Amino acid sequence: MFGNEYYCLVASLREYALDADTKGFDAAAIRASILEELSKSDARTVHLLYGYYDCENLAALRAGRTAHNPLGNLSREELEEEMKRPRRLPEAVAQVLRAWSEPEGEDAETVDTAQRFEKALFGAYYTTCAASKSRFLRQWSEFDRTLRNVAAAVTARAAGRAVEEVVVGNDDLVSQMCRSSASDFGLRGELPYIDAVIAAVNDESNLLEKEHKIDRIRWNEASELSTFDYFDINAILSYLVRVNIVARWAHLDVARGRELFARLLQELDGRELIENKQ
Repeated sequence: MFGNEYYCLVASLREYALDADTKGFDAAAIRASILEELSKSDARTVHLLYGYYDCENLAALRAGRTAHNPLGNLSREELEEEMKRPRRLPEAVAQVLRAWSEPEGEDAETVDTAQRFEKALFGAYYTTCAASKSRFLRQWSEFDRTLRNVAAAVTARAAGRAVEEVVVGNDDLVSQMCRSSASDFGLRGELPYIDAVIAAVNDESNLLEKEHKIDRIRWNEASELSTFDYFDINAILSYLVRVNIVARWAHLDVARGRELFARLLQELDGRELIENKQ
């Protein structure tokens, strides 16, 4: 079965970006405008992409932190209700919440509550993404998990912590990171970006510079994963990933936010899309 094609929507993405003020890039408004044009199934895929921020906010909420990322699907108040009785979150994520809130319940028998809450929560999220019908979301979530795992593993090793405490998932790459003593975890042949991540984490005392380097890797991956997607949900998901990166840097560093904003507009050049399509 062929997926939906959103010719008019993709053509208008540049306009959505141009309507935004780079000093306060409104990623939530852009997402809302896009969601209005999508089929129900594709809209669910977009919500799942943003489910990462819900997990981020749930972790903060459970830890008693006030931080709340507005990119999440649910408000802080809605997440407080989900913590008590999850109804709107993906089932695997809901199982984690129920397992921690009801240690004697059925979900606690299937979820490993001996691990850290955050590790179980994000593991459930990435497992859900791995089953998505969207090729982009499957590949992006695998990349994102691995990238974060590498960064966390390098940081843990430098601090003298066990790598297995901070990595999420149980695939071959995770096993390799946990058992390897090599500086690159023996993954240089597996991950083309690993040297760049290790260098960013180890060499940068400036936190913003380190994050900027890692986000450049994310940006490039999002673009590459949608190279041959022009008007479908994969192209839109790729665009939204980059919108979120722009939003982050518009908040952290105005100058870099503007640079990424300009790059986003350049990559959305309609003429280039048509040339690629031909």
